[in-house]
Amino acid sequence: MKSLEMKNKNILLGVSGGIAAYKSCELVRTLVKAGANIDCILTKAGGQFITPLTLQTLSGNPVHTDIFHLTEETDVRHISLADKADLILVAPATANIIAKVACGLCNDLLTTVICATKAPVLFAPSMNVNMWENPITQDNIEKLKKYGYHFIEPGEGMLACGYEGKGRLAEINTIANTAKSILE
Repeated sequence: MKSLEMKNKNILLGVSGGIAAYKSCELVRTLVKAGANIDCILTKAGGQFITPLTLQTLSGNPVHTDIFHLTEETDVRHISLADKADLILVAPATANIIAKVACGLCNDLLTTVICATKAPVLFAPSMNVNMWENPITQDNIEKLKKYGYHFIEPGEGMLACGYEGKGRLAEINTIANTAKSILE
């Protein structure tokens, strides 16, 4: 395996609302250890699974949860985050977030930043096997791939919902190495 070196790379990690959100903590640790600067956007649904404090502690940076904080910002947050990123990584990427991006819907900070960025975007899907196999989800993924978005295939096995099949978040090292290859 290649050495995981991402010194001075700015990765924006989007954490959406799936049970695999807890694995984003290990992902942040892995990327920070590789030298990357990690900013996190935690969606409202993602915040039902993990806390901003956890991601802030692991990344060493404030966690962004809302599209507007008028009392705190002097810049346009979604633009500054979009411009700063060398890579946007969405892990876990739910069927919902994939669908919103595929339709160009910008109704939260994460989807707005993705729409505003020129950086590559990498999705690491995680969802129920039936959601993964749904033809609409697959069409959305194919549509985004045609626009140049990157995807990591989910793993197979026992899912948190009790189903078995494809839909598990890819292994953390697989996600980190794929991110590194896109950044090279």
